[in-house]
Amino acid sequence: QVQLVESGGGLVQAGGSLRLSCAASGRTFSSYVMGWFRQAPGKEREFVAAIRGSGGTTYYAASVKGRFTISRDNAKNTVYLQMNSLKPEDTAVYYCAASGLTVPGSDYYYARTYGYWGQGTQVTVSS
Repeated sequence: QVQLVESGGGLVQAGGSLRLSCAASGRTFSSYVMGWFRQAPGKEREFVAAIRGSGGTTYYAASVKGRFTISRDNAKNTVYLQMNSLKPEDTAVYYCAASGLTVPGSDYYYARTYGYWGQGTQVTVSS
């Protein structure tokens, strides 16, 4: 079992930055692929970024590539999402997720691959 708790959300002006954190329970954090998803009102949950257990491989949605950076600290059981150059369309609830599955990299873009989810943290970007 893995429990995930996100933090770091808030209100920021367009062009600003935020860093989200996700703290995970459990002693096998490094064995999980960690992902970030987001869901805006009236829209489906969408993939943002993911990172493999070692931190050596990352995946990004095209809409955030070059602006967002995912990283992890396995000693602290924490995954981060650094968000720069924020846009109003980045406004959403951001969810942290963990996957214990070994699948092709392309599968980590899909919510169904993740078995554990946090409660979400709101990010609002004003224009």
